Amino acid sequence: MNNLYDKSYAFAVNIVKAYQTLSNQKHEYVLSKQILKSGTSIGANVAEAYGGTSNADFTAKLAIAYKESLETKFWLRLLKDTGYMETHISDRLHEDADELSRILYTIIKRYRKKSEKTFIEKLD
Repeated sequence: MNNLYDKSYAFAVNIVKAYQTLSNQKHEYVLSKQILKSGTSIGANVAEAYGGTSNADFTAKLAIAYKESLETKFWLRLLKDTGYMETHISDRLHEDADELSRILYTIIKRYRKKSEKTFIEKLD
């Protein structure tokens, strides 16, 4: 799991740098703020998940991080397609966000399946 934390933190750092470029060089403040919020929220929610007090709390925070990763991919695509972000930068960040999405989805699915199995065992 530490790998997820490290990847989401590194992604947040890259998003902050992209935000700085968008606002300082491109003078774009609205869309860049959106990507700053969603892109850094992934790592923040992963960090909160590690502090979760139950499996349900853990998976709920990871589910939020997963949704934020999907939103970030939307903003990256929009920034690229409107010419605010260079294709190679957008594509690299999109690949990183996609990797985080896949990791988060896999973990959520595994923990939810584990919770369902535990619930079914309690019924038996």
